[in-house]
Amino acid sequence: MKAQTVIGIFDTIKEAQQAVQQLESAGFERDFVDVSQASSSASTTSSNYTNASGTATEAVGDAAGRTKDSVGGFFSSLFGDDDEAETYATVTRSGHSLVTVHVDTAEQAQRAAGILDAAGALDVDNKAAEYGVANNYTANRAQTSTTPTTATGATSAQVIEENLQVGKRTEQTGGVRLRSRIVEKPVEASVRLCEEHVTVQRTPVNRVATEADFTAFKEGDVTLTESAERAVVAKEAHVVEEVSLGKEVTEREQVIHDTVRNTEVDVEQVPGTTTTTNTTSTGTSSKS
Repeated sequence: MKAQTVIGIFDTIKEAQQAVQQLESAGFERDFVDVSQASSSASTTSSNYTNASGTATEAVGDAAGRTKDSVGGFFSSLFGDDDEAETYATVTRSGHSLVTVHVDTAEQAQRAAGILDAAGALDVDNKAAEYGVANNYTANRAQTSTTPTTATGATSAQVIEENLQVGKRTEQTGGVRLRSRIVEKPVEASVRLCEEHVTVQRTPVNRVATEADFTAFKEGDVTLTESAERAVVAKEAHVVEEVSLGKEVTEREQVIHDTVRNTEVDVEQVPGTTTTTNTTSTGTSSKS
């Protein structure tokens, strides 16, 4: 048996069924979610609701115990407060559809209530005002805890504590890029060059020709060449420097300053009074 029941009232059966689909998508077991729809013959004094969900859980009329009309009996068994039960019953009898979610924990009840609200559940107080129902239970509800009542009738407060979790992530903070390019610059060098030049020198001679002179006395050529040095330019590349990239890892310690929260529960003795503990949301209610 589930410890708590969350209810949501919707204008149409289509909206109610869409809310059920959202509950199912959120992980709520379909067997513990009911959709109840008012029959066309329902009246303001005796409303008969039928289970339109086909689940294994109880329909509204079955849960009422048949002590009153099915709707009024259901809310009386749920709230135990005649004024609040009558307010919800009046709104429900006005042709609306009802979604009931049976859950185990307060956390599940809050999640279910949020889903029903987002799906368009009616604001019961506003609707009750439209129908002229006096909300006699409002003052009492404002003074009570919002912790849902468990199946055993005991209430509880959750103690929540935040823990500081410090992790690490790597971010790129900069870097170095090597890019090579070719530049030109003028240079100069000196070199000594030699050149040969043939000179012709004539020397007057007056002597008797000898036998050797007569031997050389014939036609012929005598050639003397000239030469000159020219500058020859060549280039030779030399590696004069190497630039490389590397990494140096350093470590530093950083102290993180932050705040964490925790819930402190104070236990006080309260004078004996009779109060009704319930959880309500816009158009929804959580009850054990």
